[in-house]
Amino acid sequence: RRIGDLIGQPRASLARRFGTGLVLRLDQAMGAAAEPIAPAPPPERFATRLSLPDPIGLMDDLLAGLDRLLPPLCAKLTRHGRGARTLRLEAFRSDGGLQWLSVTLARPAQAPDRIRPLIAMKLEEIDAGLGIDMLRLEAVAHEPVHDTRPAGHLDASRANAARLKADTGLEDLIGRLGARIGMDAITRRHPGNSHLPEKCAQTLAAAWSAPCGDWPDRPPRPVLLWRPEPVQAPDTPRPPEQFRWRGRGFRWLAGQGPERIAPEWWLDDPEWRSGTRDYWVVDTDRGDRLWLYYAHGGQLSPGWFCHGAFA
Repeated sequence: RRIGDLIGQPRASLARRFGTGLVLRLDQAMGAAAEPIAPAPPPERFATRLSLPDPIGLMDDLLAGLDRLLPPLCAKLTRHGRGARTLRLEAFRSDGGLQWLSVTLARPAQAPDRIRPLIAMKLEEIDAGLGIDMLRLEAVAHEPVHDTRPAGHLDASRANAARLKADTGLEDLIGRLGARIGMDAITRRHPGNSHLPEKCAQTLAAAWSAPCGDWPDRPPRPVLLWRPEPVQAPDTPRPPEQFRWRGRGFRWLAGQGPERIAPEWWLDDPEWRSGTRDYWVVDTDRGDRLWLYYAHGGQLSPGWFCHGAFA
């Protein structure tokens, strides 16, 4: 019933009946048998340190120290096939204080000329105090970087090498902007996996997403999109000659449509309980270009609604 019931039993009979594995486990549990372990290796750290004979405090001295720290750090990253994503520069002051700053790149990098401008932009945040005795630069976040080797004929290889060399402009710009306003404030739009107007696009962080290729071929969408607002018009699918919206009267001058959009039947979206919609791009006599639709009715009553406005 218990493991303790086996400890006092003769080992030979236990081994004959249950095998030597049981005896070995009992000895390991009691500490009588050695059980070697293979500890996991510590994670690789990519950092460089510069100890100074005299305290420094000028901006030129900090830049000179940065130029001494970056090449060996980037060389170590290159040897291990890694690229720095977030770097941290620590300044140890002679009074025992610590000042530090961090920068995040839009794409992993292992070239000093791509990292140095970002750190140099934020060096003014460091308060040297009575002087700085030591500088330490560490890549606190890093990712694998695969080598890109041009191949093919001579002209094609040169063109490919020039393209790869110039392919970091956008990432460098995102890194510079992120150093000032933060990486989370820089976003890019990607097409969404839905035909509904509210879900046809998604917002992603520019630093952690690739640029979008070709957008799906869809009809034009308004610049401003809001929750559907009721429109006072006759309750018929035929476009009204006059209607009221937000307390103002409009006259229908021209329209493009209808574009029929059906709700996603596999999801219960409260905004789409009005059923299938017929969308129209409407030019009005007030100069507004609105996006109206007629809801054919589902769980809610049918009618006309305004969903957005074009520029």
